[in-house]
Amino acid sequence: MKRLYSDLHLRPDLRDFEQTASMLRKAADLGYRLIAVTLPPTGCDETSRRIRETCDQAGIDFATRVDLHPNTPNELLHSLRKLRRTFEIVSVLCHSKNVSRQAAKDRRVDLLNFPCVDFHQRFFDNAEAELASASLAALEMDLEPILTSDPQTRIRLLSSLRRETIIAQNSRVPIVISGGASNERFMRRPVEMAITASLFDLQKHDALDAVSKNPSTIVKRNREKLSQCFVAPGIRVLRRGKDC
Repeated sequence: MKRLYSDLHLRPDLRDFEQTASMLRKAADLGYRLIAVTLPPTGCDETSRRIRETCDQAGIDFATRVDLHPNTPNELLHSLRKLRRTFEIVSVLCHSKNVSRQAAKDRRVDLLNFPCVDFHQRFFDNAEAELASASLAALEMDLEPILTSDPQTRIRLLSSLRRETIIAQNSRVPIVISGGASNERFMRRPVEMAITASLFDLQKHDALDAVSKNPSTIVKRNREKLSQCFVAPGIRVLRRGKDC
């Protein structure tokens, strides 16, 4: 079966829509068929509409995404209650162990992202993986920090990613490889993304799943949950009416 490639983390400057549209068109040219753009938590309806129109013209599917930056677990819970049914993808950028633990065990969180390149501030360990496995959260690894780091930092980051890959696979936590690109210079083809994943010991089949099957599964699952027909996992309303 032909793979449908996805990049769930484009980060254009939404104040510059020309740049945003150019990145969307480039994503289509690179071979992506599903992309997600990080949107602001509030006031994004008009921006989302313009992005969707551009994606439709380029022939790619658009998913809405929010990146949460909570300082405390309670702040995370507040944001999830407020925003979960507004966005198709909810990612938590984990800057502390308390926040990462809360994010990993909450079923409303789709992606765990550890943006810091410092080993001591990356909190994905065996305990985190067990929680994420039970809640169906995925581990997201962005490409841009690998491309932009200096050589010594890059070596340490790849070492951390190798460790996290082993932990995730041992606990059956899905891995999602995203671009995390803030401009066109850091955008790469899906196969190039998968090849880069080999630097942290992700095997070819798993790396390709990380840019196709795994991200698309998350979007499909959440769109079903956001549907008016959704009742509970495995339960859907097929017909409404007085005679039902």
